[in-house]
Amino acid sequence: MARSNPRSVVAIAGHPLHPMLVSFPIVCFTLTLLTDIAYWRTSNLMWQHFSEWLLFAGLIIGGLAALAGVIDVIASKRIRSLKLVWFHALGNVVVLGLALVNSLVHAGDGWTAVVPWGLTLSAVTVAIMLVTGWLGASMIYKHRVGVSHHE
Repeated sequence: MARSNPRSVVAIAGHPLHPMLVSFPIVCFTLTLLTDIAYWRTSNLMWQHFSEWLLFAGLIIGGLAALAGVIDVIASKRIRSLKLVWFHALGNVVVLGLALVNSLVHAGDGWTAVVPWGLTLSAVTVAIMLVTGWLGASMIYKHRVGVSHHE
């Protein structure tokens, strides 16, 4: 009999919550970069406000995604044994930390809240997310973490 795949503990009806939740902060932080670029190019304050709200929403849902991921790692020895999980987790902690700092920077006034530091933090956040997203996808596609086992 084949060994089953590493199971996600935080799931609803067998559907793991962590992969469902992470898409929201990925979109929010990526759009933050785009709205920062729009602000940099137009100086329209609306774009800075969009960035502030996107950072806020990404941090809230990102925190929930992190919580689901931490519970899965703590609850499953098979998930904990994967080297990738630690790089993925550490990278995502860095992403949330950068987003938090970015949110504080964006709370400043106008141009100096976005250019250059807000824009730079947004770009670095997205770059690190590309790496952590790749690692997360590798855990699913190569190691089948959270994938249902069907014979």
